[in-house]
Amino acid sequence: MPLLPDIPLHRTTAPCRPGVVTGQDASAGKRFDIDCELAYDLTGDCDFVFQIHAVDGIGQRLICESLEVDPPVSIHIYECPTAHHRFLRLHAGSGPLTVRYRAQVRRLPEPDVSDAAESPIAELPDSILHNLMPTRYCESDLLSRTAQKLFGDHPPGLARVQAISNWLFDNVDYQVGTTVSTTTARDVFLQRVGVCRDFAHLGITFCRALNIPARLVVGYARFEAPPPDFHAVFEAWLGGRWVLFDATRMSPVAELIRVAMGRDAKDVAFATIFGPATMTRINPCIHAPE
Repeated sequence: MPLLPDIPLHRTTAPCRPGVVTGQDASAGKRFDIDCELAYDLTGDCDFVFQIHAVDGIGQRLICESLEVDPPVSIHIYECPTAHHRFLRLHAGSGPLTVRYRAQVRRLPEPDVSDAAESPIAELPDSILHNLMPTRYCESDLLSRTAQKLFGDHPPGLARVQAISNWLFDNVDYQVGTTVSTTTARDVFLQRVGVCRDFAHLGITFCRALNIPARLVVGYARFEAPPPDFHAVFEAWLGGRWVLFDATRMSPVAELIRVAMGRDAKDVAFATIFGPATMTRINPCIHAPE
């Protein structure tokens, strides 16, 4: 996808920038409208790195998008060199700051993965290997024995990862405010409580402990109950492709609109802030008009 250049912003970058349409018919899949607004109060100079742009690819197609920042500041958008997601950088001074991203995205139909098998390590693509390794939030080395005891006897492939997702749903309680930004998968296993990113971290950890590449996916999702928020799930490399799993069962994975993928939460934060900023509003809305 062509990237936006550095733009001296006058409230809106573009009325609705078209995405790149390739492969399937433009009408394939279900359309979603995204309207994400983030607001902050800055008490000094701040630098921001946002990941709020919808991915164009990996099961979805970007139809159009626009970005609005108030007050006007210069922005820079660039693409992750090892993935498909994009970063938005900006610098702002003291006062209120509002960032609004809007997009139309078509989620393509999910392929049949009922017979998806685990891949021998020797056959994994080079770009996938790092998703086998322990990371800051996913201590697969420390939970290796636990994973083997819980899931080692399950049939390998889709059934085993589904068993991991089912175990998380049955054994970990979803409760806001029970974990913090430093909570790891091992903490969640011991405490048996967390939020969506904690469910995903533990799922990733169990998969990696069983030599199944896995990674974190964040994006826009529809929930039955407000308030809206960004959602985190995990996906495993099965049958030569990434397969999504949501152990919280809060939103259908077939309707998740991807924003970013990474080894764990440190790679996919929707906002990284350098400076004295306080969030005053977060509203990542998504709906399906069709």
